[in-house]
Amino acid sequence: MNTRMRRAAVSVGATAMAVSLAACGSAKESGDGAKDPEAKKGGDIKIGLLLPENQTARYEKFDKPLIEKMVKDLTAGKGQVVYANAKQDATIQTQQVDTMITNKVDALIVDAVDSKAIAGAVKKAKDRGIPVVAFDRLAEGPIDAYTSFDNEQVGHVQGKALVDALGAKAKDGQIVMMNGAITDPNAALFKKGAHAELDGKVNIGKEYDTKEWKPENANANMEGAISALGKDKIIGVYSANDGMAGGIITALKAAGLPKLPPVTGQDAELAGVQRIVMGEQFMSVYKPYVQEGPVAAQMAVALAKGQPLTMITKATVDSPTKKAIPSVIIPVVSLTKANIKETVVRDGVYSTAEICTANVKDACEAMGLK
Repeated sequence: MNTRMRRAAVSVGATAMAVSLAACGSAKESGDGAKDPEAKKGGDIKIGLLLPENQTARYEKFDKPLIEKMVKDLTAGKGQVVYANAKQDATIQTQQVDTMITNKVDALIVDAVDSKAIAGAVKKAKDRGIPVVAFDRLAEGPIDAYTSFDNEQVGHVQGKALVDALGAKAKDGQIVMMNGAITDPNAALFKKGAHAELDGKVNIGKEYDTKEWKPENANANMEGAISALGKDKIIGVYSANDGMAGGIITALKAAGLPKLPPVTGQDAELAGVQRIVMGEQFMSVYKPYVQEGPVAAQMAVALAKGQPLTMITKATVDSPTKKAIPSVIIPVVSLTKANIKETVVRDGVYSTAEICTANVKDACEAMGLK
């Protein structure tokens, strides 16, 4: 593990202690999916990790290594993470759950490609005595625990930032809304929060739900919006994440706009941070992955050992299929030029050398990022 990951992992050490303390609780306190505590008293456990896709940088760069490290830390190096990536295919992810069941994992961490489609596989795991932690997206079915960011707040943060960027000119033209995939329940929450900030304050000329979150689909949608509305009428773009923002900005540049309108984003991907430094993207949403992944690992290890979640979770959420799921919801931060140093650089997500590559160097120097 590199130095940046080691520093990041330190920040969740206090939470990791909660799992050790949880071992003192009664087995009767365990969630519905907890295994017999006599079965896994030691650290020799297998945690299945199913991530939805590999186009968004966060999954392979942050979530997977952070989860793997926390599982090792909580099991004295004996625990194993069995990993699979669905590459945005819900059918493949269902098959991956079957494989995890066959491999007799002790708990599953699932970031669902399609929150509804995964429900049957979650039930199958549950029926085999394997507890399931919903990670980042609230999957349907008999989920035992859930951790994510405050997803509706993400939309509020994005929408407010766009309104603030437009200022007195908020109604001088039209904005385009580029939402995420309809198969992702988080996308609906982002959209809801954004609309709460945007409705009545701006004119929404075009709005899209972007298939599979793909930048190329956002690019095609944006080309359609430019054609329909006219490039001179678009004063801002709500983009639900950084990957799509890249496709949107490419379309705006190709249209020959003399000045790019403010474009939002999410995930603080390196390319997104670099676009913010260069003034091409207005903002992103920084989500502290150094907290989310390790919390999911803590939940999975506790459930695998038959330990209660009461020392980890302090809240509950409802899904369409289950009520009062033990949960940890993590707050988010609006990322702009003004706080890059105090967020992604300070937290060790990226070094200034990683951000300030040759094509970004001058912009970095201009804002004092060295």
